[in-house]
Amino acid sequence: MRNTYLVCYDISDDYRLRRVHKTMRGFGDHLQYSVFECQLTRADLARCRHLLSEIIDHREDQVLFVDLGPVEGRGDRVITALGRPYSPIDSPCLVIERDDEVPTAGPLRTVTAIRRAREARVLASQQEDSV
Repeated sequence: MRNTYLVCYDISDDYRLRRVHKTMRGFGDHLQYSVFECQLTRADLARCRHLLSEIIDHREDQVLFVDLGPVEGRGDRVITALGRPYSPIDSPCLVIERDDEVPTAGPLRTVTAIRRAREARVLASQQEDSV
């Protein structure tokens, strides 16, 4: 079964960036700068992750895999990463729904949770400053 993935990358070196882009052209459609849409089986995903893992510098670069669910329909969205750890609080990866679709609970809840966590941190720091 094939799943649809958004593959987004942030590569700090131009040489590695070109190699990652060339590699990703073999797996999916280039949507915009550093973003590809891929329809991958589990074997394709493993091969893609392996090839990218050999190219990137795991201390400086980051590749995000956003699983949008089965090609035939929508499923749960899952974000995994190669390289630098993915932190939704520090650098959120947002999946925007089209207007004609009903938003699912996953991304909307994630965005809301991130927003609330940031507001709570700001409030806490303001309270500490006033004491």
